[in-house]
Amino acid sequence: MTALNDGPLKGLVVFDLTRILAGPHCTQILGDLGAEVIKVERPSVGDDTRNFAPPYLPTASGEDSSESAYFAGTNRNKRSITLNLSDPKGQAIARQLIAKSDILTENFKTGTLAKYGLDYPTLSEEFPRLIYCSVTGFGHTGPYAERPAYDALIQAMGGVMSLTGEPKGEPMKVGVSIADLMSGMYAAVAVLAAVRHQQATGRGQHLDISMLDAHVAWLANQGMNYLATGENPERLGNQHPNIVPYQVMPSSDGYFVISVGNDPTFERFCKVAGAEALVADERFATAVARVRNREIVTEHLNEVTRQHPTDWWIERLEAEKVGCGRINGLDEVFNDPQVQAREMVIEMPHPSTEGRPAKLIASPLKLSETPVSYRRAPPTLGQHTEEVLGELLGLGSSEVSNLRDDGIV
Repeated sequence: MTALNDGPLKGLVVFDLTRILAGPHCTQILGDLGAEVIKVERPSVGDDTRNFAPPYLPTASGEDSSESAYFAGTNRNKRSITLNLSDPKGQAIARQLIAKSDILTENFKTGTLAKYGLDYPTLSEEFPRLIYCSVTGFGHTGPYAERPAYDALIQAMGGVMSLTGEPKGEPMKVGVSIADLMSGMYAAVAVLAAVRHQQATGRGQHLDISMLDAHVAWLANQGMNYLATGENPERLGNQHPNIVPYQVMPSSDGYFVISVGNDPTFERFCKVAGAEALVADERFATAVARVRNREIVTEHLNEVTRQHPTDWWIERLEAEKVGCGRINGLDEVFNDPQVQAREMVIEMPHPSTEGRPAKLIASPLKLSETPVSYRRAPPTLGQHTEEVLGELLGLGSSEVSNLRDDGIV
């Protein structure tokens, strides 16, 4: 079964019950690293994100295919099978496949899988070496454990929306589903740690990953600012709470970002700007002073940067090793020579696109000895049902056909 697999996780089998984004993001990371991921979907329905469209992957003729771009973004390197877990026959097949697996991932609402005998306490008795990773909104303990959760809700409850947006504007969510994505990343890290333990001891464990926990964990310096002072950090728009200037700056023809993290860098910025006198001004001279005099510093520097166009600033600031950059649209991002040099877009043949390769965002993991691999395009619904059930359970075509007729697969 692992003949196609390359990467450091080659040989590991993941029984993947996740859907939407957080869980699939985790299992795509594992798949990219070589694990064999068996994605279990509801017959005739599939992962909810198959219907998060438009847009769809385009076909060779430029028409829409049947596959949503959203689903394709987090489901490569997986084999899709359909299985009705609410039916005892489906549950029995699931248990047979779990017996062949090293890792189970799921993001059902807390308590749901217990109804099917597929919860950790039940499965761990039969499969003591199984790593069982749960990704839920609030975890399996606490007063919110049984609540459903979505990315925007977690961004709101987790505090990041209170930190995002203009000072006098409304709270804003981040432009991508960061609560889902970070939960998926933490889940992948936890799985890798559990694999190490499994290899050393022969035993599995339950990984209880909460989206809210993950969100609180990456409040980082802003969370620490609150813990140190007991005061809620104020929204600062595009500014940094602890560094000035570290923000969007106006130019004569638009905007750019500048990151001045220390006093020597500020001196180099002033040299480029022809504003060396600011270094001697006590309000500007040190990093601490610039934060304490944020409004004055920002107002003055805005007047300075408005004197020249963005390209003028980028060229000269980069020459002086001052962190800066253009504010790119996604067209500029994917055409950026650095992004292209790092091969952050890949193309994979897909059965639904009439021969037109599907463009996908690549993994950012660059491993010199055990690189990630792109072995399977995002699957169509149930594409591998017969293949997996035949390969792992020895079922023939007629048996799978009967299961399909009975609504089991």
